[in-house]
Amino acid sequence: MSASEGRERWELLPGAGLGPLRFGMSPAEVADALRVSEPQKRVGGPYEQEDFADGVKVFYGAGKLACIALDAVMGPQVLLAGFAPAGRDPEQVHQFLLDYAAEQGSCLLYTLDGSLALTDLGVLLRSQEVGGVRMSRPILVKEDWLESEYYRDRLPLEGVAAPHEPPWPS
Repeated sequence: MSASEGRERWELLPGAGLGPLRFGMSPAEVADALRVSEPQKRVGGPYEQEDFADGVKVFYGAGKLACIALDAVMGPQVLLAGFAPAGRDPEQVHQFLLDYAAEQGSCLLYTLDGSLALTDLGVLLRSQEVGGVRMSRPILVKEDWLESEYYRDRLPLEGVAAPHEPPWPS
């Protein structure tokens, strides 16, 4: 099963961002880059989260863009070496990322829940349930969030209860 047909394609910019979005942007700059006046929804709590149309969710640290989470079946598709990882069988994408890392010499990391990350690219592979089926969902993360167990193990941060520890790496 694939959910890539008819989706806008955004280029992955390792360490910098994705498509029109760049890490370090303010909320106003993100809205401008996405060509909207404001997000569909703002989520309070320990993280600044904004939800935009077409399955784009962004997260801020200290008011600056730090994480981009794309829905598995809606919105833009990430392209990595011509491969579109969103909305596929997670095992297929996992194997692609392992092969890519071996060919390119990328740094691999597994999170506590077994998710794979290519740290030099800022890509964290999560999955999302869609209609009873697990589908791959790439999360793009700025380097210091990906290196921090605190953030990395809680990404994409949606539905995370207020933490009992400080929201910064120790």
